[in-house]
Amino acid sequence: MIILKLGGSVITRKDSLTPILDSSNLKRIAREISNSSYHKLIVVHGAGSFGHPYAREYAIGNKINSSEELVRKRQGFSKIQNSVNNLNQLVCQHLLEQEIPAVSIQPSSFIQTRNKRIIKADLDLISKYLDIGFVPVLYGDVVLDEDDKIKMAVLSGDQIVKYLAENLRPEKVVLGSDVNGIYNKDPKKYPDASLMKVVTSHEDLESADSTQTVDVTGGMGGKLGELLELAKIGIESEIINAGHDNNVKRSLNGEKGIGTLIKNEK
Repeated sequence: MIILKLGGSVITRKDSLTPILDSSNLKRIAREISNSSYHKLIVVHGAGSFGHPYAREYAIGNKINSSEELVRKRQGFSKIQNSVNNLNQLVCQHLLEQEIPAVSIQPSSFIQTRNKRIIKADLDLISKYLDIGFVPVLYGDVVLDEDDKIKMAVLSGDQIVKYLAENLRPEKVVLGSDVNGIYNKDPKKYPDASLMKVVTSHEDLESADSTQTVDVTGGMGGKLGELLELAKIGIESEIINAGHDNNVKRSLNGEKGIGTLIKNEK
């Protein structure tokens, strides 16, 4: 089994204030998945411009101080849920066009959090879909939270990947981003930045600012934190640039060394 995360920065125009799909990237990635070899595959995708602008506007996950604020956040929650569901349908449509038996799984329908971390999720249905040969497709979403002060939370695709990996124990986890991996400093600012082929702890990144980008789900730093937790229990992962031709296909086919490997230091 492989868990493939497609970042919102790869399949949408993430910096847009309105939902915009990057259809050319999505079409190519779907084709690469179709042409690759895998036994069982779960796809998780980010929300990008379909979710982040709304999440910031309505401050989902922040403390609710009044009944009026609750009403406003309910509206925001519903808008986000509808928008990311629309993105998921587009992702599944592109996969289906490449004859990949994608099946949409809505996180807000079966996942609940406490203090913004997953505490409840029934994975039996996902396992059954995998056993029959389907490709479950999950995504960053908004969910109900048991903390009565916030009541609802943004659930990142990265946290979903971590929870799935902890419980389903895939052979590997692949995170498709818009950069080649983790750098010693931000490659978008510094031409001399060098790619780190292996990262085993946050200490490896003391001089790195490439993980300091922040969005409503934690940016690259949030991704790395989730992956390092997986490394502690023996599940390796790799961050690759899914914006480059054939990287997704190469990774699904078992090729290593494409991006940055996140592993236990032992």
